[in-house]
Amino acid sequence: MGKIKSIEYFRVLPRWLFVKITDEHDNYGWGEATLEGHSQAVEGCLDAMIQRFVGYEADNIEHLWQTAHRHSFYRGGPVLMSALAGIDIALWDLLSRRLGLPLHVLLGGAVRHKVKVYSWIGGDRPRDVEAAAKERYAQGFRAVKMNATEDVDWLDSPKALETSVERCRIVKSVGLDVGLDFHGRLHKPMAKQLAKALEPHRPLFIEEPLLSEHHEGIKQLSGLTTIPIALGERLYSRWDVKRFLHDTSIDILQPDISHCGGISEIRRIASMAEAYDVALAPHCPLGPIALAACIQVAMCTPNFTIQEMGLTIHYNTEHEGGAYDIKNYIKDASVWDVREGYLDGLKGVGLGVEVDEEEVRRVAKTANAWPPKGFVGPDGSIREW
Repeated sequence: MGKIKSIEYFRVLPRWLFVKITDEHDNYGWGEATLEGHSQAVEGCLDAMIQRFVGYEADNIEHLWQTAHRHSFYRGGPVLMSALAGIDIALWDLLSRRLGLPLHVLLGGAVRHKVKVYSWIGGDRPRDVEAAAKERYAQGFRAVKMNATEDVDWLDSPKALETSVERCRIVKSVGLDVGLDFHGRLHKPMAKQLAKALEPHRPLFIEEPLLSEHHEGIKQLSGLTTIPIALGERLYSRWDVKRFLHDTSIDILQPDISHCGGISEIRRIASMAEAYDVALAPHCPLGPIALAACIQVAMCTPNFTIQEMGLTIHYNTEHEGGAYDIKNYIKDASVWDVREGYLDGLKGVGLGVEVDEEEVRRVAKTANAWPPKGFVGPDGSIREW
């Protein structure tokens, strides 16, 4: 046992926010509180949590989680839950490091020895997908994800969807399974048409076919297509998730470990999903700490199915020529080597990666926050990104 001595956070390139917790005996753990486009808001929340939780027992992870969530009165949402996630992940890393065990052992032990993964191709405005798909195949991936469309109007020409179907066909011809991320960009008139057009090409899943707030629309769409429906990155707790499970409108749940309260909450969400025969495929186009936490959860979660990786995702390559990626900030980047569609399970203590603290502190001195993105239509109106 040991009381929390310090909680620090570090904004690093390209768009990540890391958290380090140290106890009074100098045991430490790392977490990730990345909320893309909203780092300053999470940092402000972490400032408040630092004042509250320095001096708490570092081992009492659940008590701290409950205190942070329930004593906030105004609870949930992306900012509060991302800040809490960074602290929660760091505390689990600290505890398992102190005990000299891989984190998944503390969570019940391994149910698999390797983890199926996929990566991204195509960018925000998907293009050149054939060359990108071949590159991913050569890297060892057997599944990828890409944005299904560019920006689309509420009711657009059906021609706007034709290239989406062709890109899906091209990527599958390379020998890859492909998930199509609608990204909440489409509204119901267009989403229904695209799902039907894609169905003969059998994508792995369609993600966020509508925004998560359109619960009734997603339920309607689920009755119109046989393609598995996935969503979850914009759901931040088990209470946000339960309505989708209760009405059986989704097939794959994609909570983000850095958005939904960390390891503690994603484990509860996974158990809920298992009871409804829904698979877990965590969202994670983020940094190496979040990914390591996801891999630890995947290794001990029966209904886990596939893990997103942000390896050279377009968001990373936009900054300084892609100088910062998931192979940065850790001392052994070989843990992210993909073989025949899988990563080997992480076997080291804690999260299973050693953070390069010197690099983290150096980059954090000058890193700017990543700004939110958006699309604007030809008439000047705002479109979903």
